[in-house]
Amino acid sequence: MEYGLVLRWLVLYGLLAALGRPLAARLFATLPGRGVGFALPTALVVLGTVVYWLGHLAFTLPTLAAGVVVLAGLALLAALDRDALADRRIELAGGVRPGREGWAAAAVFVAAFALLLAVRAVDPAVIPVGGEKFLDFGLLKSLDRATQLPPADVWFAGDPVAYYYGGHLLTATLADLTGTAPRYAYNLSLAGFYATLVTAAYGLAGAIARQRAGSWRLAGLAAAFFVGLASNLVTVSRLAVGALPDSQRMAVASAIAAQTRYSADAVRSGLDSFSYWTASRVIPGTINEFPLFAWVNGDLHAHMMGAPFLLLGAGLAFALFRTPATDRRRRRVLAFVALPLLAGFQAVVDTWSFPSLFGLLFLALALGRVDPWGLLSARVARWRAARDVDPVTAELERLTGALAVAGVAGALGGLLALPFLLGAGGGRSVALLPAAERSSLPALLLVHGAFVAVFVAYLLDRLSVDRVLAPLVGLGALVGLALTANLAVALIVGPLLIAGWAAHRTDRPVGFETVLIVAGAGLVGLVELVYVRELAGPLRMNTVFKTYAQVWVLWGVAAGVALPAFVRWPGGVSVPGTRTRWLRACLAAVVVLATVPYAGLALSTHFEGAADPTLDATRFVERHHPAEARAVAYVDDLSGQPTLLSAPATSRYPGPERDAPAPPGMYSWDSSPAASLTGVPTVAGWHHEVGYRGREPYLTRVRAVDDAYTGPPERTTAVLERYGVDYVWVGPAERDRYGEVSFADVSGVTPVFENEAVTIYRVETAELGAA
Repeated sequence: MEYGLVLRWLVLYGLLAALGRPLAARLFATLPGRGVGFALPTALVVLGTVVYWLGHLAFTLPTLAAGVVVLAGLALLAALDRDALADRRIELAGGVRPGREGWAAAAVFVAAFALLLAVRAVDPAVIPVGGEKFLDFGLLKSLDRATQLPPADVWFAGDPVAYYYGGHLLTATLADLTGTAPRYAYNLSLAGFYATLVTAAYGLAGAIARQRAGSWRLAGLAAAFFVGLASNLVTVSRLAVGALPDSQRMAVASAIAAQTRYSADAVRSGLDSFSYWTASRVIPGTINEFPLFAWVNGDLHAHMMGAPFLLLGAGLAFALFRTPATDRRRRRVLAFVALPLLAGFQAVVDTWSFPSLFGLLFLALALGRVDPWGLLSARVARWRAARDVDPVTAELERLTGALAVAGVAGALGGLLALPFLLGAGGGRSVALLPAAERSSLPALLLVHGAFVAVFVAYLLDRLSVDRVLAPLVGLGALVGLALTANLAVALIVGPLLIAGWAAHRTDRPVGFETVLIVAGAGLVGLVELVYVRELAGPLRMNTVFKTYAQVWVLWGVAAGVALPAFVRWPGGVSVPGTRTRWLRACLAAVVVLATVPYAGLALSTHFEGAADPTLDATRFVERHHPAEARAVAYVDDLSGQPTLLSAPATSRYPGPERDAPAPPGMYSWDSSPAASLTGVPTVAGWHHEVGYRGREPYLTRVRAVDDAYTGPPERTTAVLERYGVDYVWVGPAERDRYGEVSFADVSGVTPVFENEAVTIYRVETAELGAA
């Protein structure tokens, strides 16, 4: 185990958090705790933004140093008390010192970091099976080789990457600052992003709870649990079905299987066939990941690295929600400076959550107590305050104002993100989802049921009977909609949207946790109506995947606030029995017990037989592919950014037989291992490039690569010249796809490495085609 590297990264995270603390204290001055939990993500956004923009000029050590200098300078300006400076005294501003809350957040970070390090240490490998590790490690290695941004696309030689790489850029930056090789930085960064997410959830939930004198520590720890350890209801449901009598088990299992992606045998098998994987595949045609699954699986993927910054955006929205109308300057800085700057970087980290930042801004303004029009025009705000209009008109004007502010902020964020979006956002459009593809109610409940139970109980508990009756009329309409339009999601999100909005329009004791509830409900409902049409995946698979990842962290924080408050607060609807504390405690216990079995089973299975822990993500290559490992090492030692020719990682063979299945396909060791593990680009890598570039551009390259390996010497020479190939790889994948391969008749192509598994040829450009 590389304990020296672990200590080095912990020290760096501590230093970054210390630099981020004054900035967070300024941004979140109106929040209890002044941004506890947001110090590190704030620092990472500043550092990442500077490195990203300067990196387009040069991505070198001076660029990283400039990022650190800018962060340190801003931290110094934010840390010093301005009144004291005016009196020629140097004093720290209020809220900069960490205090007990800061040390508690640091303890949460270290605990989460240690947990994920332990998980990764027994399974550190960037294997291509069951995830996108070859993509993520390839991006990291490409950045390690890059001298300018954007980095080269390892699967599409000659072009820059067309994927959101901001999280990988942060990983590469931290790796350079600590002198860490990418093979170790991969897993250390995973642990860091996980700990940053859990700590942000802890801090945000604590601040929301303390707003109403709630137990901030309990709320923070509950949010850390829901975000970092809890799962959906699939595992507990399978346990429950397995415990049923034989006469009932098959009928219940068949009913569940008919509405999900599972077979009846899988549902009724209980623990016998437990796999950490299956809980993430519930709704047919979709992926339904939750944080613990993602981090146990171990991809260094965008939706995971973007999650802490989504919560940072939620924190900024909460700060705006809390800032009084009289402090217009602070409100404008939050809405039109801080949030757009965050969004500009978030677009590079995880483009899918870019719009959600402005959705949170819209809801914070729409559900807050301050007129949103004041952010745009004080005159309009005064004119509206002087008018006497009916409630419906007032509500519509308020929504219009909130939408206008979010639109302006979104435009500013879009301008900052525009260079990246123009290069990576093509080939996508929004389409209506066919009714037949919508999710069933049982499947939705398996994925979201624990959160829904908490939120319905919490919101109804805070609405008196007279205020519940009117929303019930709207709920009845939703039931009709669900039955007639195959829109089961209306029964899930309808009550949350109606009750949440009603609670904020009254004097009921709810706060920003309800904004998060409404935000998550809106996202869940949205993906049942529309999806992003793209070539990367069938129908709405990717849309649900990336959207549900956001829903979980927003709802996890909200549940962390709501569940302890529900147990402790004795008010609410006057129904016999609802005031008893033990019933409330029972609901909380049921929710926790229903969402914790997955963690116990997945982690215990994960650690079974663990030995020789390491954080080396590529050690498996030497152990499982020793002959090819030496060839990979040869390519890895090449300087600069040469171009490699290797078999395309697709099962498509667009030759004379047109699209007949052919090796190596994707998600296997033979799928572009040299490029993915070294950062040296290959002409045509994984079939994923169809989603980034389009079908024909990718298949054109596939045809060219096939021709280079199988065609006459003149055709091989033409392909090598066209794509500027420097080295040719001939290994198991190439022999499986093409049979025996020889370049003996091609002038200018000579072997420079050869063993029993791989031959590597060097291309002498000046000698190509010579007689």
